[in-house]
Amino acid sequence: MAAHSIYKVQRLPVSLDQAWEFFSNPANLQAITPPDMGFKVISKYHGPLMYAGQIIEYKVKPVLGIPIYWMTEITQVKDKQYFIDEQRFGPYSLWHHQHHFKAIPGGVEMTDIIHYKNPLGFIGRIANSLFIKKKLEGIFQYRFQKAEELFGAWKG
Repeated sequence: MAAHSIYKVQRLPVSLDQAWEFFSNPANLQAITPPDMGFKVISKYHGPLMYAGQIIEYKVKPVLGIPIYWMTEITQVKDKQYFIDEQRFGPYSLWHHQHHFKAIPGGVEMTDIIHYKNPLGFIGRIANSLFIKKKLEGIFQYRFQKAEELFGAWKG
């Protein structure tokens, strides 16, 4: 079974430095995640900067308010260009999320590329069609709106 993918691009009227500082800080994840997800970073000792090998642990309630534990690792970081997080433990059999940043005239362009695979084979594929992909799309739509609230809408 092939993995599923999501591709999102957002432009914001802020500097590359501002965007990188905000979006690469795990402490800001809760602010850009829908409240109904019950998202909370529970790990400690992050340090002031993101780094390859960093482990981030969360509690999240993606379905019916049932809390689950999720652990990701920041596997790659290239300062002010990209970082990649991969699930080490959690709801997916595969989660690989690339966050790319690029300075453009008047602001920054951010690109998210997510590859994910649900567990349970055929049942996971049905669940993806019925609600998982819609839930993920909703999360990214919420992030898009929150980023515009925080930094302003792209007029480009």
